[in-house]
Amino acid sequence: MSPEKDTQRSAKSTTTSNKKFQGFTDEERAAMKDHVQEWKTSASRGSRADKADGESAVLAKIAEMREPDRAMAKRLHTIIKASAPALSPRTWYGMPAYAKDGEVVCFFQPAQKFKTRYATFGFSDTANLDEGAMWPVAFALKELTATEEAKISALVKKAVS
Repeated sequence: MSPEKDTQRSAKSTTTSNKKFQGFTDEERAAMKDHVQEWKTSASRGSRADKADGESAVLAKIAEMREPDRAMAKRLHTIIKASAPALSPRTWYGMPAYAKDGEVVCFFQPAQKFKTRYATFGFSDTANLDEGAMWPVAFALKELTATEEAKISALVKKAVS
């Protein structure tokens, strides 16, 4: 083997050995625990969880949020309910989400959840948003204006069509 290859290998192995996997963050572990609890609660109530229970769980999660996430989550809740009444509110990994036939279609991830600089409004693979070979499924939110609200309403309607 040439000395050049030995140098490349040793540099590469040194670089990778200095990076140690630290495991999941506290926020990620909390989200997983939330999901397990949601799963257990859903299983104990049966496959058709009561819509009112989901609504109260989502509203409770929204109430726990800090501003400006709380204001955006409240407004999104109203927009989604008006745009797609067939969607049922529920929590998903501790976040407000909206499901059709038990499958999450869209969700709101507050910025504080994973200590990011913006909140995220996203869609799962069950959303009917397919457009060619590539389409967006998550959107960064810093604030909600009438323009963003109109876009979100249109996307939610398309997602459940």
